[in-house]
Amino acid sequence: MDNTLKGKVALVAGGTRGAGRGIAVELGAAGATVYVTGRTTRDSRSESGRPETIEETAALVNEAGGQGIAVQVDHLEREQVRALVERIERDHGRLDVLVNDIWGGELLAQWDTPLWEHDLDGGLRLLRLAIDTHIITSHYALPLLIKRPGGLVVEMTDGTKEYNDRNYRVSFFYDHAKSAVIRLGFAQAHELRQYGCAAVTVSPGWLRSELMLDLFGVKEENWRDATTREPHFVISETPRYVGRAVAALAMDPDVLRWSGQSLSSGQLAREYGFTDLDGSQPDCWRYLVEVQDPGKPADATGYR
Repeated sequence: MDNTLKGKVALVAGGTRGAGRGIAVELGAAGATVYVTGRTTRDSRSESGRPETIEETAALVNEAGGQGIAVQVDHLEREQVRALVERIERDHGRLDVLVNDIWGGELLAQWDTPLWEHDLDGGLRLLRLAIDTHIITSHYALPLLIKRPGGLVVEMTDGTKEYNDRNYRVSFFYDHAKSAVIRLGFAQAHELRQYGCAAVTVSPGWLRSELMLDLFGVKEENWRDATTREPHFVISETPRYVGRAVAALAMDPDVLRWSGQSLSSGQLAREYGFTDLDGSQPDCWRYLVEVQDPGKPADATGYR
């Protein structure tokens, strides 16, 4: 992938940590200039309280071979988003890839709690963070993206359309948020097609994000130790895996064939031939359907 995206400009909205960080790094590895936005910087933290910063992600983009540019943005604040896009246009005159990965609702979801018992303010805040941020960002960014054919919008979510249509996602508000984002990708694909641009929705599998590793009390180097507590964690993947999925889409000259679809990291790995950092190809959503959900013993043989 050496410099395949050299000269291209990407915006990873919500690139502070997790999938957003993995995507930013892999776009950088392909040679792109990557704007990394989020609320947490060296000087201030978001409501999530996590320590990862946009400056750290931008530095990782640089180390990978791209150009990382960190910009503090609250994607619920319209003027901040407008100013960001104006800066990108002023400095580069183009936007080739928009990744909407804004989230920040981890502490707001009350798992296995019915709607009428869930904290209403927390649930509505979760929806704003997960959905409104994506809409606001696309509203201001798409006029720049459609100036050139070949632009790509990636809406990041949790779960494929096929899986989410059939399964309750553990919380009313979380369920709604993650399914709504899939529809955002579908609708944008319809509106972008006349400009020769594509929009897709992409889901990682069970992500070994910084937060998830902390919850299990492990590091990336010894992540398998977490399977003693949760055996099905054996199917998990690094954020770089979905990063490679997005980079592969961004480099595909025929990316319009995917437009409007709900995709996963495992599915795209089979299509494009990339692997996770350990050389495996985890296929989480097939594993969930065929192994975890039916209650079978954890065994990733044939699934990674």
